[in-house]
Amino acid sequence: MTKIKIAAVSYLNTKPFLYGLQHSSIKEKIDLQTYIPSVCADKLLNGEADLGLIPVAVIPQLKEFEIISDYCIGAVGAVSSVLILSEVPMEKIKKIYLDYQSRTSVALAQILLKDYWKRDVQSINAASGYENKISGTAAGVVIGDRALQLKSKFNFVYDLALAWHQHTKLPFVFACWVSNKKLPGDFIHEFNVACKFGIEHIDDLITELKHEKDFYPDSKNYLNNFISYNLDDEKRSGLKLFLEMLSN
Repeated sequence: MTKIKIAAVSYLNTKPFLYGLQHSSIKEKIDLQTYIPSVCADKLLNGEADLGLIPVAVIPQLKEFEIISDYCIGAVGAVSSVLILSEVPMEKIKKIYLDYQSRTSVALAQILLKDYWKRDVQSINAASGYENKISGTAAGVVIGDRALQLKSKFNFVYDLALAWHQHTKLPFVFACWVSNKKLPGDFIHEFNVACKFGIEHIDDLITELKHEKDFYPDSKNYLNNFISYNLDDEKRSGLKLFLEMLSN
């Protein structure tokens, strides 16, 4: 049997999905690998994966695609892990380092800087280690587990999902499960069941994660109260608006 190749994000916010897939019979049907978001996108774009949890900004680049799941990485208000970090307030920022790990977060930051904060700042495409350059009037877009760990070190923390909600009154979708080909209906059903199982067993997941050396102490609060997993109509509206803004 040819296994369906899945590229999933390696961040904490994706671990409920991974838990569900790994505790389901579907694990025998998939080849599951984890990467940073930008690499997940590349795997799907290059045909190296059949299904991926990808940054939504990449969707328009796919020749053929289908959002196959009722679940996503989203937020209704603050997300806590997609941030602009700065030593100075927004009005004093002169340049901003753009996280290399996700196209969606960078695009969201650029939209909000222009339309919400009304700022025209120098954007710098960053590389690994750029977090150490965030100082003075140089801010940085930082996402994922690094954002969770670093945010307490900065005087000014701007949550991009919260700013989006204040700007549009809509939730934001950072990543969703997208296939680059038609997948069997029974597989899609089984996949959704597995994702649902993982989301419903976050407490069990936290028990497992506590044994890892890089365990984030506030994981339970973060997963339960900041990440919103259901891809409902409101989130689909937010996603539609973001993709429209992206194309302008």
